[in-house]
Amino acid sequence: MCCEQVWHSEDQCTGAPQPTRTSMIQERVGLRLYVLLLFSCLIGGSDAAQANPIEVVTTTADLASLAQEVGGNQVHVSYLADGYEDPHYVQRDPFFLLKLRHADLLILIGLQLESTWLEDQFQFVAQSGNPRIQYGASGSLDVSRYADIADIPNQVSRAQGIHPLGNPHYWLDPENGRRISQAIATKLTEIRPDCASYFEQRFQAFTLRLTESEKVWDQKMRPYRGRRVITYHRAWTNFLMYFGLVSSGEIEPLPGIPPSAHHTNDLIRTMKRDDIRLIVVEPYFELTTPGRIARATGSHVLILWPSVGSNKQVTDYFKLLDCNVDLLVQAFSSF
Repeated sequence: MCCEQVWHSEDQCTGAPQPTRTSMIQERVGLRLYVLLLFSCLIGGSDAAQANPIEVVTTTADLASLAQEVGGNQVHVSYLADGYEDPHYVQRDPFFLLKLRHADLLILIGLQLESTWLEDQFQFVAQSGNPRIQYGASGSLDVSRYADIADIPNQVSRAQGIHPLGNPHYWLDPENGRRISQAIATKLTEIRPDCASYFEQRFQAFTLRLTESEKVWDQKMRPYRGRRVITYHRAWTNFLMYFGLVSSGEIEPLPGIPPSAHHTNDLIRTMKRDDIRLIVVEPYFELTTPGRIARATGSHVLILWPSVGSNKQVTDYFKLLDCNVDLLVQAFSSF
């Protein structure tokens, strides 16, 4: 185990026998080993620190990116849902069971985002036979408990669509990225307390980098604060609020409910009345309806990337936000 103290040499002034040449060599070797183990978590340079990484499985690539940021070489991270998939309807894969069976920690988005493909019918977590990651166990982390959740309904009901507990796309808010990472660092420390300083150092480095990135993003988006947009799915509430943009509705009448002609016509009237010029769509949605609305209103359709891995250039959490900010700035500046 990393950071473990190996031994302490005995004081020679206590009357103990004088050390032999062999024991002195052993002492020096032991001290060197002690120093290496002591700093293995802090500098990540010891093979001992990397010999037994914490096996982390996340449900999404976004969580995997954040877990890697704070876990460093103390974790081996894999994920279940690819970034180009609609996270509500992920292609089920029997290899999920293999990943979950060997996990020390399972990190979930929660708010029932994963329910239809992880639990409802397939019970992958239960079938894994891994007691560490069952719901409520020490190796299960639902990070929605630490995030700022938008669109929380007054009554929990599937009649409200596929967001019955609130908006589960909260990771698109950089402040929630910070909160999620803090929760992951805390959980990793619980699993490996002798590396607490290492995880804290990694989290502080991440949050410092995030703070600097936020300054850049805010400066780029400042001229467009107050702009109104339409989105296809109610995925961007946290993101829009963070950057001071206003959502004037969605193409889906409710999250996960296909657009109807009546709702589409109402949306067209709203966009004409309020001079809304931008429709945001995720890459896995059809473009027929957004295209029809754009032609009727003189607006633009913009594909934004909802997750790490949804585009080959979006390889981590920072690039996800970098890319979306730049796409919005380019779109807004064109009209």
